[in-house]
Amino acid sequence: MDGQAATRTGTDGAGGARPGPKELYFNRELSWLAFNRRVLEEACNPAHPLLERLRFLSISGNNLDEFFMVRVAGLTAHRLLGVEETSDDGLTPAQQLAAITEESDRLTESQQGVWAALKAALAGAGIHVVGEENLDAAATAWLDRHFHEQIFPILTPQAIDPAHPFPFIPNRGFSLIFDLKRRPSGEPIRELLMVPPTLLRFVRIPGETARFIAVETLIRRHITTLFPDAELVGGGAFRVIRDSDIEIEEEAEDLVRYFRSAIKRRRRGRVIRVKFEAGMPDDLVALLKEGLAAIDAIITESTGFLGIVDLDALYEEDRPDLKFAPFTPRFPERIREHGGDCFAAIQTKDIIVHHPYESFEVVVEFVKQAAADPDVVAIKQTLYRAGKQSAVIRALIDAAEAGKSVTAVVELKARFDEEQNLLWASALERAGVQVVYGFIEWKTHTKMSMVVRREDKAYRTYCHLGTGNYHPVTARIYTDLSFFTADPRIGRDVAQLFNYITGYIEPRALEMLTISPQGLRQELLRLIDREIAFAQNGRPGIVWAKLNALVDTIVIDKLYEASRAGVRVELVVRGICCLRPGVPGLSETIRVKSIVGRFLEHSRIWCFGNGDELPNREARVYISSADWMPRNFDRRVEYMLPIENPTVRAQVLDQVMVANLLDTEQSWRLLPDGGYERVRAEEGKGFNLHHYFMTNPSLSGRGGALRDSGAVPKLRFRRGQ
Repeated sequence: MDGQAATRTGTDGAGGARPGPKELYFNRELSWLAFNRRVLEEACNPAHPLLERLRFLSISGNNLDEFFMVRVAGLTAHRLLGVEETSDDGLTPAQQLAAITEESDRLTESQQGVWAALKAALAGAGIHVVGEENLDAAATAWLDRHFHEQIFPILTPQAIDPAHPFPFIPNRGFSLIFDLKRRPSGEPIRELLMVPPTLLRFVRIPGETARFIAVETLIRRHITTLFPDAELVGGGAFRVIRDSDIEIEEEAEDLVRYFRSAIKRRRRGRVIRVKFEAGMPDDLVALLKEGLAAIDAIITESTGFLGIVDLDALYEEDRPDLKFAPFTPRFPERIREHGGDCFAAIQTKDIIVHHPYESFEVVVEFVKQAAADPDVVAIKQTLYRAGKQSAVIRALIDAAEAGKSVTAVVELKARFDEEQNLLWASALERAGVQVVYGFIEWKTHTKMSMVVRREDKAYRTYCHLGTGNYHPVTARIYTDLSFFTADPRIGRDVAQLFNYITGYIEPRALEMLTISPQGLRQELLRLIDREIAFAQNGRPGIVWAKLNALVDTIVIDKLYEASRAGVRVELVVRGICCLRPGVPGLSETIRVKSIVGRFLEHSRIWCFGNGDELPNREARVYISSADWMPRNFDRRVEYMLPIENPTVRAQVLDQVMVANLLDTEQSWRLLPDGGYERVRAEEGKGFNLHHYFMTNPSLSGRGGALRDSGAVPKLRFRRGQ
């Protein structure tokens, strides 16, 4: 009996009782919180420069905000609606919320401890965050002047009484509330002071020594300026997180109009979490809960700095000695050999570019050259996240204005980028680009570009397929793969996929691509089944995969089945992983690791031994835009592509995948109980994945330079390392 059948019948595939859901799967939300704790741990990593550690702390704060804005918001809505549907590990929404609250409180307490340690270390390095302590006369005079001239005019205190109802506090809004007494009458008054988002959270005091003061500390220092005829009795700061998810209604007739309206509604979403300073009087806490309509929200007391994400402002201090050494990405040498002509280089053979070690500029140049080339007749492009300053968007506009046929698939449902994408869509349409928004119920998550060029009285199609977004900022910090090809089979498949998105014309007889939501999961299961068959016939059965998340229980069950058959599975899963590795009789041949370091691991790579030990020349190697999650298989348009060119396959399998498996300096091993432990190497034998790729060029983009300089250092991975 296979793994799926065992799931349905409640047996373990050998006639015994099958483990329950808690024994089979980790909770998705708690697994995410475990990932964010790994991010926080990097703020404690002495191998990182001090300001980079501060940035990791800030990132952990931003991550947690977004987690509450989306995931916790969804669970809260389900609980309030009485939805009792359980998670894969068997928990109701209420049970998950209770567990999330407990774990997130522990995480925020750890954040405060890390901030206290970093604050002291920063002071030792000459960067001071001052509080209520006395300052020298010059600093005090400057702060007084700065407050009166630059801050006081912007602040708007609001009395809270029957004539002044509790005001609206926006998402991530930071505010102060005060209990005061008028002089000399002793009449009690309450004042609310919203800190406008236009105010910087920290003010730098002029001088050679870097001294910063938080804006709320500065306001408190000048409380008598704000309330000259009142005595402060009590008060505190608080911060609000609101539901920021946008649910698409099936009956939405106009997707653009719907999103413009939904973005406005999102700003007034239900309050999900309120954090307030320790020591705030109980009656003020009760007032906040009532005024914010936060009776059902998660209320948390903070003993330290509110809004950990805002600490990122301190990173801007000009201290290169406390930051990572600058890194300049390489431009593929093979394209330089062709005088910078992307099309000539791609004609020669397929190229894969490894970002951020190789420059994202090659992707921009591909589109810019297409826009300027008189022989290019058509450009088609998907846009999921493009950023605020996008050279790709500019190139598409230039192409349309030059009279080329340009189609842009703009995904409005890219979370937190909806508003920016609406702006880009308008700009593209004004230039004459045919803008398409894809499906109402599915996200277009596939990353691809297609250029049709007139050559020798015929047309040739050039394609770019990426694992990441066309985003110039994230391309500098996310590790992703960009695949360029003129293979006519891929060109025909990509053309069909574009027609599917723009015209709902279902692809038929695809030659190279496999797509979701039509068949991607099934093809993945088939590939795992082949490895199971090899193992059952006495040959090596091996699966290697690099992902951002593993949640899909159908795939997890298939991997359990593979493990029971003796298939050796090595998974690099950066974030959420719901699979339990190393459980006897269930997953003892499966190992899972997570890599968190200078760059954010984002590429998706899947490798199958094909009856031999990995790596080998006959291995099946794929890149993809998809993670192994139900949404990627069932509710998103994604692709997986086999890599056939020997040099490109060697780069992806022998270099990128093996280096991920070898890394010891940024890796965490997932344990059977759901905990993570940092991987430790023997003294002098550590391997840093990111450092390796920063100092060693890749294979497929090198051209003649590879022949002249010799082979790239060979990496070898053996199970047990």
